Amino acid sequence: MATPDFILALREKIGNYLLWLSGVTAVVLKDGCVLLAKRADRGEWAAVTGIIDPGEQPADAAVREVLEETGVEAVPERLAMVHVTDPVVYDNGDQAQYLDLVFRLSSRAGDPHPADSETTATRWFPLDDLPPMTDDMIARIAAAAADKPAARFVVSPQSEHGHPIAESATS
Repeated sequence: MATPDFILALREKIGNYLLWLSGVTAVVLKDGCVLLAKRADRGEWAAVTGIIDPGEQPADAAVREVLEETGVEAVPERLAMVHVTDPVVYDNGDQAQYLDLVFRLSSRAGDPHPADSETTATRWFPLDDLPPMTDDMIARIAAAAADKPAARFVVSPQSEHGHPIAESATS
């Protein structure tokens, strides 16, 4: 399903205005490789992403999105990164911005294949030989692939009070 029903209902009321949504990026790892899906909308390779349904636990959303888009059963291992995406304007004019929770998952079962209309191809890529992707997606994959137990939190160069703070911090 490309657009969840709850968003379609919201769009009926607010049109194309910017929606603030919660999303997940599911970085599935197996034997030094990462599972990537080629997006049908933009033709780009990326980790699996999706919108968290109302009331859904974020880790459950990551597992669900991986299964829906690639046919792979995955198990969440840890939260790897928390960040805000740049605003997105879709082909139909809809605007959205996401609080994105990046999860590291391990593959449990299944051979990857395009399991829905959102993906045109799926494949395992060695972490040291990724296809061209956005810098943002590479950062998400790197955060998940890192052997660090804590999540990476992306912060602005300055706090709201004008005090400089680190570009990113681990907590």
